[in-house]
Amino acid sequence: MPIEEDMKIKDILSEARTIAVVGASDDPSRDSHSITRFLLDCGYEVFPVNPKCDSILGVKCYPDLKSIRQSIDIVDVFRRADAVIPVAEEAIEVGAKSLWLQQGVVNQDAATLAEQRGLNVIMDHCIAVEHRRLIR
Repeated sequence: MPIEEDMKIKDILSEARTIAVVGASDDPSRDSHSITRFLLDCGYEVFPVNPKCDSILGVKCYPDLKSIRQSIDIVDVFRRADAVIPVAEEAIEVGAKSLWLQQGVVNQDAATLAEQRGLNVIMDHCIAVEHRRLIR
């Protein structure tokens, strides 16, 4: 991975305090569940986003990004690639600083849209793997 990208990722993770996890799951076998737990354990304020859940890991769950009444540093997306553009649009609307598409989630149109509106974009990277590699 290029040094510039490593530095960008490290800066995003170091400066963030709040992370919305879109597609968070209450199923412990799902990656979105274990990564939500990881982010909480790292000390981030985490906002699970899943309209089907009231809470995940004891944290209030939100139906969408617009329902979160705090600023969001990172929108971490666990959704299929073809469902990412509306999430990117909502991240822009709420003034998020970064859009993070998890490993295996690639949508260049969503990334371009977010970048054009001033968001940092990380695509096809696991936030937990990058945190362990660059922060811990």
